[in-house]
Amino acid sequence: MPADANPLPVPPLLEITAATVLRGGQPVLDRFSLRLDAGCHTAILGANGAGKSTLVQLIARQLYPLAPDDGRSPVRVFGRAHWNVAELRGLLGIVSPAVQSDYTSEEPLEVFDAVVSGFFAARGLWRGHAVSDEMRARAHAALEQLGASHLVGRAMASLSTGEARRVLIARALVHRPRALLLDEPCAGLDLASRRRFLESLRTLARGGTTLLLVTHHVEEIIPEIGQVLLLKDGRVLRQGDKAATLTDEALGVAFGMPIRVSRQGEWYHAAID
Repeated sequence: MPADANPLPVPPLLEITAATVLRGGQPVLDRFSLRLDAGCHTAILGANGAGKSTLVQLIARQLYPLAPDDGRSPVRVFGRAHWNVAELRGLLGIVSPAVQSDYTSEEPLEVFDAVVSGFFAARGLWRGHAVSDEMRARAHAALEQLGASHLVGRAMASLSTGEARRVLIARALVHRPRALLLDEPCAGLDLASRRRFLESLRTLARGGTTLLLVTHHVEEIIPEIGQVLLLKDGRVLRQGDKAATLTDEALGVAFGMPIRVSRQGEWYHAAID
């Protein structure tokens, strides 16, 4: 029998089983279950308070669910329940408003240092960090890909929201991660910059990086994203094929008002009806 006749199954990118997360004694994720397969580009939508930010923090290991009675972890990323966070960051790049605030504080941090220090899971370069020529080349390439090369030399704290977001996405990309989790990545971008950025995401998606896109805007769901997850009140309202999920009825329930969905080519649009 050929050695590859029975290949090992690929573990899901994310598997959550009946996870409950409390804030102020109240569940913001309530026995939440979800499975996202590797290679399946997914958009996560929901109104404010639906649980999107909590889900991002759960995946990023910034908070933890209640311990289940059987002692088994309800959250597994790439098939594993326990990770060294620095190791996980090399496989799953995460960019969120919380991450951005860490890098745009008053403490000086130069743009290129912010990007290349991603190889060391550090905030900036420190004594003992040996930056190779390959690391420098990959950092420059990531900045170029995001249209942020002209920002080199500036302090992170001096950047606009959109500029800082592009730099931090470049930082995540230096690892060439298997997946990229983006929480409202287009916030702060003007229309032209947003479209250029979305086109760069399309290139990433076609190149094999699994994308998890958290957004309020249907218009930001790139054509390569085939699955949509709708959240409401800390639970999965609907999950499935994009065409079957981005409907007037489903989005109306998710956002609590009548919504009309239209389609222009491969792109979707939504407006209050």
